[in-house]
Amino acid sequence: MNTVDERVDLATPSERWLHRIATLHEPTVPQSFAFDEVNRHLYVLQVTRGGAEAGDLCLNRLDYKGRALGHMHLRGFGHGVGMGVQNDSDGTAWIWTEADALHGYGRGVTRFHFVNGATRTAADVKIRYPVEGSKNNQPTVCMASRRIAVRHRLDNVPRYRVWDLDAFVARDYADPVADLAQTGAHPDPGVPFQGYALSGDHLYQLAGTAYDDDTNPPARHGNAYLSCLHIRTGELLQQRRTEAGHSLDFREPEGLAVRRSPTPWLCIGFASGEPGARRFSVYYKQ
Repeated sequence: MNTVDERVDLATPSERWLHRIATLHEPTVPQSFAFDEVNRHLYVLQVTRGGAEAGDLCLNRLDYKGRALGHMHLRGFGHGVGMGVQNDSDGTAWIWTEADALHGYGRGVTRFHFVNGATRTAADVKIRYPVEGSKNNQPTVCMASRRIAVRHRLDNVPRYRVWDLDAFVARDYADPVADLAQTGAHPDPGVPFQGYALSGDHLYQLAGTAYDDDTNPPARHGNAYLSCLHIRTGELLQQRRTEAGHSLDFREPEGLAVRRSPTPWLCIGFASGEPGARRFSVYYKQ
């Protein structure tokens, strides 16, 4: 049985889990997703139509077959590149996202409970600023190791910090578990970063772009790359191109998450479909 510190081999073939589901509330692409494994819910973040500059997001709750279980709106939170789910001892779920958007990206992070049909603004939540002066804050949570990571930018340089989750909840940011540079997400540093996930001492990254007939044609099966960093050393342990979902139209990589039960999966999100009618697919490696 895999332990929390064992690494998923990025060279293993990908399998399809959810295929071109159309149950997200907004017709936009997904940005990130996370699992509530206690309650068997899948949460997916989207930027709302016309809401990118303001940082307006839509949070979807789905079941494990991709069926819609509700949504809520987050006004002025950010771009949704990362998110996480924390479960209390009674199973209650907290959703972690960025918050306090400036030019569409969060200057801090927050947590809140999902309330179907609700709208939240910065005034409705308690915002944390764990990295002073940072921008583009995006969290992810590993419940197996009880840690939280926050991707952020200082002087426009992307980095990660990782904390013990209980210490972070108590607003003790002084002694992070790790502080490392974002590196190795893609062989081409100009290709957009598309998501990350924390699992034990490993941090997985996703980068790539949608299909484009000139620069990223479907015949080449895309330019999406997965990579893995060790949080203690910052070492790039592995980097591999993935052809998962290569038959999708549009095929933009969007979001990365780890599902641990019953077997650890590294899950890769993809957007497909036409503008105004985007769809969401998830592939996995184990």
